[in-house]
Amino acid sequence: MLDKVIKYAFGLTGALTGMTLVRFLFIQNGMTGYLTSVSGIGIIVFASLAFGILLYIIGGKIIRITTESVERLESSLQNITLYELMIGAGGLIAGLIIANLISIPIVRIPVIGVALSIIINVFLGICGVYFALLKKNDNTFHGVLGKGDGTDRSRIKILDTSAIIDGRILDISRTGFLEGEILVPGFVLEELRHLADSHDDIVRAKGRRGLDVLNIMKTDLKYPVRIGKETRDPHIEVDEQLLIRARELKGKVITNDFNLGKVAKLKNIPVLNINDLANALKPVAVSGEEMTVRVVKEGKENGQGIGYLEDGTMVVVEGGIKFRNQLIDVVVTSVLQTSAGRMIFARFKTVHFPMAKIN
Repeated sequence: MLDKVIKYAFGLTGALTGMTLVRFLFIQNGMTGYLTSVSGIGIIVFASLAFGILLYIIGGKIIRITTESVERLESSLQNITLYELMIGAGGLIAGLIIANLISIPIVRIPVIGVALSIIINVFLGICGVYFALLKKNDNTFHGVLGKGDGTDRSRIKILDTSAIIDGRILDISRTGFLEGEILVPGFVLEELRHLADSHDDIVRAKGRRGLDVLNIMKTDLKYPVRIGKETRDPHIEVDEQLLIRARELKGKVITNDFNLGKVAKLKNIPVLNINDLANALKPVAVSGEEMTVRVVKEGKENGQGIGYLEDGTMVVVEGGIKFRNQLIDVVVTSVLQTSAGRMIFARFKTVHFPMAKIN
């Protein structure tokens, strides 16, 4: 409704402009008699209609362009963090200061001096914002003090595809335990995009979840998340390319891929395994501890029953298959801890009844 009102306002403005313009031309050319004649009135009406229709059409396009521009601007502002906004403002101020210093002698040039000064201000202002945002993640003070080669780069965390799809990295980052810059290489983002375009429903859902996690991390976290510009080499696997990039940056790889972690350790590349962190936070079970578990399926060995604790830890109950789909009390016999997870081995708790005394 508002769009129509604005378009009609444009049309009315065009009609009044056409009428005023024709009257002005008549008066300027000494043709005031045409203002009251039939032909003059016809020309005025025709010009009013022509200008009114023209501005009515142009007004619709102006409204559409303005609405789209406002929506794009709003979307861009939502994706810009306060940190990036402050860095961009600082770059703009620096660019304008340099531009004004350069423009002092140029503005005195006759005719073109002012125009050149305006062009220089616009150009250097844009350059200031661009270069400030380009270098927003650089630690300048470490570089100046000569500490950037070791301390700063060692804080870079490089995300693997599996860690992004898993999604727990988002919660870990929000807690503040993860320090330093988080880097998502370009070839990892490309792999996520390929997964999101897959014909397989499950693979496509994983890819889209990974992209959603990255979008949230870009806008929601305290520490900067940078998307790298590395392109994927079709002759090298993504995992191998990830390890090469980690060695170049002297950073740490965040993953929950057990095999990738093993290869990285063989190449002396630091690895942060999300599964290791999750296992470390689980309650520790010790031999002799009692717990209650529901046996849900048969184990690999004959007679074994498998159950799970609330945190997902697998419990292997010796001889527990006969208690399938039942809650039973068990006693822990041993615990196996690996990067792939934690397994608890237990046996059914035997209930001893007191024997009656024989007189």
